[in-house]
Amino acid sequence: MKTALVVWGGLELHEPEKGAHIVREILEGEGFEVDVTGDYTALGGENVGSYDLIVPQITGGELDRENSIRFCAAVEAGTGLAAFHHGLATSFQGNARIRFLGGCTFATHPGDIISYQVDPKRTDDPIMAGIKSFEHTSEQYYMHVDPTVEVLATTTFSGEHAFWKKGAQMPVVYKSAYGHGRVFYTALGHKPAELDKPEIKTILHRGLLWAAR
Repeated sequence: MKTALVVWGGLELHEPEKGAHIVREILEGEGFEVDVTGDYTALGGENVGSYDLIVPQITGGELDRENSIRFCAAVEAGTGLAAFHHGLATSFQGNARIRFLGGCTFATHPGDIISYQVDPKRTDDPIMAGIKSFEHTSEQYYMHVDPTVEVLATTTFSGEHAFWKKGAQMPVVYKSAYGHGRVFYTALGHKPAELDKPEIKTILHRGLLWAAR
């Protein structure tokens, strides 16, 4: 049986505990044994490397040096890592190791809640198979992204709310690697209710499974 660790916390606006249990339900439906906790130190626990997948649902926060090292080492050795929206992009933002691990850093969301389009770029990839461009109303994340990630979908900034960024094409779904570990990220899912949208839930579901060892 595969195992997963889901760690939640931080900004309550994101409803992290609710989001963590949606992830748990998805994974349990696929036969995973899932541990869910609000204790950040679980990311650096002695057994962290035994998990097949880690899913942080954390906004902000801090993770000390030793736990950060063990967390990154577990992924480098083969534990999968996956997250949506605030997970990874906003988790432990002052932590250089986690920034390098996750591959993205949230910068802002011009206009706050707006309608924007998500455009698949790799429809030949199993994560995006059958998904066409769709409109979504939420935060359109502007991020700083590792140039080595494999971009699966993008969103283009209209310039309405930050005219100097007009035409900027931003990764919104990607996959990557950290050592032997697979890394998956989707910026979609500001609040757990957004995961009810079929395209968004399908992308997350497939991404979680892809990332797991």
